[in-house]
Amino acid sequence: MKPTLKDLERLARGAGAILHDGYNKEHEIKYKGVIDLVTEADHASEAFLLKEIQAHFPDSHIIAEESGETKGANGGVWYIDPLDGTVNYAHHVPIFCVSIAYAFNGIVTLGAVYDPMREEMFIAQRGKGATLNGKRIHVSETTELQKSLLVTGFPYDTWTTKHDNFKRFEKLCKMTQGVRRLGSAALDGCYVAAGRFDGFWELSLKSWDVAATGLIAEEGGARVTATDGKLDYISSPQSILAAAPGIYDQMLEQLK
Repeated sequence: MKPTLKDLERLARGAGAILHDGYNKEHEIKYKGVIDLVTEADHASEAFLLKEIQAHFPDSHIIAEESGETKGANGGVWYIDPLDGTVNYAHHVPIFCVSIAYAFNGIVTLGAVYDPMREEMFIAQRGKGATLNGKRIHVSETTELQKSLLVTGFPYDTWTTKHDNFKRFEKLCKMTQGVRRLGSAALDGCYVAAGRFDGFWELSLKSWDVAATGLIAEEGGARVTATDGKLDYISSPQSILAAAPGIYDQMLEQLK
């Protein structure tokens, strides 16, 4: 049995409630890397999602941030980020979300990104558009890079990697109205879908970071690729460029 968009929305709201309830509490913080954090809320949210998926959709193949890969026996794959924006959450900065995507035969067909602090539910089904709290959303009509507002992020190994994104950040800061950094890739792509940002790019991501937000951005009218222009932004090494059609080519030229 395949899930529906309502199933993803229910799961995202349930996990989001866990994050919301734990937000103002003292957090148990552990480190997966120098600046890569995980909290008790990541684990609680993911445990809820895994239990619900396995109960209602047995034999599912699941790729989740904290527990890794659970092999399944059907053609469906779930991409789970139980808390996108963990560093924000750990510092009590209210910019984070739950991200869930479902793919069948290698194609992402359903996506849900839920921000429990603002009660904003971004959802999309392939070929049927994207919505925010039930209302259709669409990318901006911006056609000039100089008049655009962009958003990006930086990798957790930014201290050591040559792909630290700083040169691209500096270049595009000087060519636009500005480049924001919110700390949640999933929300960044959804904000492009809703026309709040005109474009988003990021390097060195994971499949659970981009699967849902990429679909939502696409269904909101964005052009979505890897930062080198390749259509596959899910497979390793993941990167993403999601932009309003009017500035996509201009962004791609600057990022290559």
